[in-house]
Amino acid sequence: MLVELSVMEQRYQAVSFVVHDGESVVEVARRFTVSRQTVHAWLARYERGGLAALADRSYRPKGCAHQMPAAG
Repeated sequence: MLVELSVMEQRYQAVSFVVHDGESVVEVARRFTVSRQTVHAWLARYERGGLAALADRSYRPKGCAHQMPAAG
């Protein structure tokens, strides 16, 4: 039976292979068809914030540097 994992579950599985199973970053990157840098980024995010940190993040900027503040 094929089970489709969410993006966060896939990232956690990759992190788990490195942290818990002792696999190399290169092996895990190859298995998940991502770069080594991506696996390192997931490891860093997991270390900083746990499972929740592996969720997709918005790329939308928090503000616009050249925008004028609202008059009020």
